Amino acid sequence: MSSKINLLICLFFILHLWAAANVTAQKIGIYEIKKGDFSVKVTNYGARVISVLLPDKHGNIGDVVLGYDTIQEYVNDTSSFGAIVGRVANRIGGARFTLNGTLYKLIANDGENTLHGGPKGFSHVVWKVSKYKKDGSDPRITLTYHSPDGEQGFPGDVLASVTYALKDPYKLIVVMKAKALNKATPVNLAQHTYWNLGGHNSGDILSNDIQIFASHITPLDDHFIPTGQIVPVKNTPYDFLKPRRVGSQFNKLKNGYDINYPLDSTKKMKPVAIVHDKKSGRLMNLQATSPAVQLYTSNTLVKKGKGGFVYQPYSALCLETQGFPDAVNHPNFPSTIVTPEKSYFHKMLFTFSVEKY
Repeated sequence: MSSKINLLICLFFILHLWAAANVTAQKIGIYEIKKGDFSVKVTNYGARVISVLLPDKHGNIGDVVLGYDTIQEYVNDTSSFGAIVGRVANRIGGARFTLNGTLYKLIANDGENTLHGGPKGFSHVVWKVSKYKKDGSDPRITLTYHSPDGEQGFPGDVLASVTYALKDPYKLIVVMKAKALNKATPVNLAQHTYWNLGGHNSGDILSNDIQIFASHITPLDDHFIPTGQIVPVKNTPYDFLKPRRVGSQFNKLKNGYDINYPLDSTKKMKPVAIVHDKKSGRLMNLQATSPAVQLYTSNTLVKKGKGGFVYQPYSALCLETQGFPDAVNHPNFPSTIVTPEKSYFHKMLFTFSVEKY
């Protein structure tokens, strides 16, 4: 008799899990916004950018972001391909911080640290599509997510949103907002697209020219946590104040770039970086309202991606505009604390063009 009861209980749980998985699957979709031959596809799983189609100097259309062919691969993804990462992007040392006298212990998912909000951060949840206009004069999509109090260890309820919009000529606008509904909490959202202007399957980005409008970095300890210092890039391999090849000083690095740059400009909308792929002619100019940007050159990437192409280390670069990493544990860094009275706002502007020389 007990074995029959146990079997019924097992069947109940299997059906329950199947139903939950099926409901989740129904909520996930792919949405395209399009303006002429400029197209961006987004999924509400992690509010991810999954493709950006642009012409090259010969007029050939190519996909310039790394990704996968199926939603299930994004669900299993560990590289944050195209995602909005949060509630706090980058690392929090020791997976803990103190706010208003209370110690908050987070879920560690990067050694002893918390990375990109924890194992189930904003990149691994289903966002709600609140507005969507595919084409016309103002194509855009807005996605929202309600993060509950205690999620991944963070205090308070947060309502987050991201809008992707296309403008002429070849401009992608990303606006991230967040409101703390009842408690002070850290918020630091970042857009984590892996860019390869030559095309997602064109090889490495080491020959790309890059210019970063930042004269300092925040150096890291052996666990990739900022030491709290802010040091100049002059006479170091981190100096991109003038355009030069991404890989031109790799011989002076342990393993590529994965570093935060405090931006020099004090303007609200700051120049961040310019990337140029000479072979395709494509150029990307990035501006943002954030105080810093993380340059990451996909140093350990080995993934089977779109069309079965295997991405290797240095197949793309990420320019994650953000607040300073681990700011919750460094009082000298700009604060990332959001309160019910002070909301979070973060705008990015990608301007794409073609240089034919």
